[in-house]
Order: sequence, then structure tokens, then C-alpha cells
Amino acid sequence: MNVKLTILPVVLFCLVAAGPGRALSTVTDQVKKTVDEVIGIVSDKELKKPQNEQKRRQALKKAIGGIFDYAEMAQRSMGRHWKDRTPAEKKEFISLFETLLENSYAGKIESYNQEKIVYLKEDTEGEYAEVRSKVVTAKRDEFTLDYRLLNKGGKWMVYDVVIEGVSMVSNYRTQFNKIIQNQGYGELVKKLRLKSEEIKAP
Repeated sequence: MNVKLTILPVVLFCLVAAGPGRALSTVTDQVKKTVDEVIGIVSDKELKKPQNEQKRRQALKKAIGGIFDYAEMAQRSMGRHWKDRTPAEKKEFISLFETLLENSYAGKIESYNQEKIVYLKEDTEGEYAEVRSKVVTAKRDEFTLDYRLLNKGGKWMVYDVVIEGVSMVSNYRTQFNKIIQNQGYGELVKKLRLKSEEIKAP
């Protein structure tokens, strides 16, 4: 599949990389809660055992899914093409999109190596919020990592991530739009299905 998937590995990898810092406000607290949960999973000696790989992956998927709004991300990634889809097509696309994002990079999360996240600023306007941060690697390299969140039922959910000024959702939208315009929606779904099967294969 000719969809570049270089942003999300970093996103998921850095979700597990937050270090201690100042007192956090409500939005960042919810992000940090997931961070702490994921760190606990990848640090668990019992779950690190080869025979517990499936159990570990399921725990990671559940934790990440607790803060990523896959339905919102899928809809925004489809852009103007979303309104043309039937309810059944929307349901299938969300499922394929979720599988793609959740499973493709589980190995990246499991390579956690004490990276740090420094929270810089948080902006909230109504039901939308943005948490700005920077990631500091073991080699002391730094890059910006901003989370865009939407309040749904009192819980802040991530609907986009911006790394070094590049929006993950915009990145996918550009690529999905190109495939749909050149080859049709059916071809996009076909590519996502094939990718999903590859991911699920042993």
C-alpha cells in the first residue's frame, strides 16, 4: 500500500515516553494517564515474556484506544469523501483504519527506552484543546509533538497529532484523496483490507 505511515509510529512511541514534570491541567492529565498505563504494560516483566506477546499487544491496544478517537480520525482523514459513504461503508472504514493504526506499530511502543516528553503549553477553547510538547531522545535530539483533542462526554480524546508541524490527519487525507480520485474508493478499501490482513497475519 502506497500510504506513508511514518508519523504514527513516532506518535505511539512517544505516548509511552513522558517523564515526570510539573503539575498538569485536566487535558494533559488525561493524556498522562494513558502514558502511565502504557509504560506499566511495556515495563511489566511478566508481559515481556514471549508467550505473553498476544496478551501484551491486547493490553497496549486497549490502553491506546482509550485516548485515540479512531472514528473521528477516520472521518477527518477521509475529508470531503466521508459524506458520500453509506453507514455500512463508514463502519468498515473506521474498523480498517483502527486496525491499521493500532497494530502496525505495536513493536515501536515495545521498544520504549526512557525517552522524555516535556509539556510546553496547553490551549483550550470550548470543546477543543491542544497540548504542545517536545520529545527528548536518549541522544538529546528534540522534536515538537502536539496533540489535538476533542471533548466527548467529559473525556478528552485525541483526534490528530502534529509532529514538527506535520498533521497526521492531513497527511492521511492527502494520500487517501489521491487514491480515491485516481483509482476510486473501492481501491482504497481494498488496499486497507490487504494491509489489515498483513498486520493480523502471524
